[in-house]
Amino acid sequence: MSISRCRVVLVRPHYAGNVGSVARLCANFGISQLVLVDPVVKLDDFDALIMSTHGKAILRAARVVATLDEALAECAFVLCSSGEMRGITRKGYWGTPEQKLPQLLQTLQVAECALVFGPEPHGLTLEEIARGHGMIFIPAAEQHESLNLAQAVAVVLYHMQLLARTAAPAPVDGAELPASFESQERMFARLKAALTDVRFLWDFRSDGVFHVLRTVIARAQPTQKELQIFHALGKQLQFIAREFKIPHPTDVPKLADWRAVQPEDSEPPEMV
Repeated sequence: MSISRCRVVLVRPHYAGNVGSVARLCANFGISQLVLVDPVVKLDDFDALIMSTHGKAILRAARVVATLDEALAECAFVLCSSGEMRGITRKGYWGTPEQKLPQLLQTLQVAECALVFGPEPHGLTLEEIARGHGMIFIPAAEQHESLNLAQAVAVVLYHMQLLARTAAPAPVDGAELPASFESQERMFARLKAALTDVRFLWDFRSDGVFHVLRTVIARAQPTQKELQIFHALGKQLQFIAREFKIPHPTDVPKLADWRAVQPEDSEPPEMV
């Protein structure tokens, strides 16, 4: 199967030689779309041009955008590459190329997909990693876990091409296409705001809790119609928050104070 509908996204790349090398790798492995998010480097830098042998056309056609959301707008499935496996990045969300790429290849049959790589100095932030549907890490020696940007792209694209040639992903029902990244992000923004309004999200653990929720939802690759249900849920939660004037937990330090403003049969909210 062809992997040409997949795009490679480089977030804030710093070194021209790496960008040129990635353009060449895209040509080597049959990728035609290269997107740069807020790059530090210039596409016409000498090092970029000299390292893009056989990939100069891809380098010249590379799209430069201001934000990661813009780079991923039309994509239905996104994998980020990072060695960060702590904090909100939970086990099951990350895996090796062999573990994570099959789902991308399956989605690629019917929709645009993306592979996202971070800047050379420090890689993607946890917030950027969380915007994907999963994360690829490349096993390496513990003493030297960090790969050069172009090397990481080479490893991932090699495994992707190998899987595309040797495995036949199960067909996807074309009538039920996964919703685009842009549509999913609008839904997640509405849902997060609603859960904040009803005080399910309210303290320093909010980002971690919401990351778990969005990971579970994103793993199911919801369709556009299914997103409408989550939009409706968010809208209803916000209505309830306004109608019943739900107080912030920090504004109700004592249970007695909470009961004083609630109906007699109400139960106190569970604090996450």
